Amino acid sequence: MYKLLKRPFFGRFMVKWQNPLTPEQQKEWEPLQIQSKSGGKIYGLFAKAFTDYPKATIVLGHPMGKEAKGYFLKNGYTDLLRKNGYNTLVFDINGFGESTHGNFSYFEDIVVIGIEASKLTPNIPIGYLGISLGGQWATIAFADIEHKYNFAIIESAATSLDEFWKNFPVADRTLKVLNVLLPNFKKKIKMEERIKEAKHLKSLLLIYSNIDNWTPVSMGKTFEKNSPVLTELWTVNNAKHAAIMKSEHKEEYQKKIISYFNSQTDNLK
Repeated sequence: MYKLLKRPFFGRFMVKWQNPLTPEQQKEWEPLQIQSKSGGKIYGLFAKAFTDYPKATIVLGHPMGKEAKGYFLKNGYTDLLRKNGYNTLVFDINGFGESTHGNFSYFEDIVVIGIEASKLTPNIPIGYLGISLGGQWATIAFADIEHKYNFAIIESAATSLDEFWKNFPVADRTLKVLNVLLPNFKKKIKMEERIKEAKHLKSLLLIYSNIDNWTPVSMGKTFEKNSPVLTELWTVNNAKHAAIMKSEHKEEYQKKIISYFNSQTDNLK
């Protein structure tokens, strides 16, 4: 049933996952799977840092797209983090990539994969980097008492589903129907309100692009205003939605990510 309900939103992205890694590269990654309260079986890949002593484990939550967790593998995120001393864990949100379908409680997937990360590497901090889909649902995951994240980067995240999907007529109409049928769930997943309940986090870095019409900087300002933890809003001038790593700002963006994670791990020593 959920697979059918998701089609207006994600239909073109629900395809068989293609691993972008070569057979030799795949040897560096440990596959994992875990059951989420969303009902989906969540599939992920874990790789150790290239350094002898990892500073933290970073969980990466992907944007919408056929690439799913492959987005981070293809675009240099995992190499960047591992070279700078971070274990990385990429995963597919339920219904994307290799993960099986669950319900619309995508935040449950983010919570459970963080718990798994803490089990894999119990003696070091757990960080999070989520983009668009993987960012907006993390703002709800952070309100869960069971989440294990110490600090996080949230990029190009919408403040509510209504504000994001209004750009897509079919999905927007479907969402309006679901909102009527599930009023309590609508309230539960209003990101701009749930961020006020964030727990455990020491800090938050918000990243937005000034030309992104789907998730404008004003959304970042709303999250910054509502965040109960130390929060910084950082913007770039010219990058498409969820594509800063592919933009002219790539170098300064990479430096910002590493600088933020380094500062947080230093603070936790």
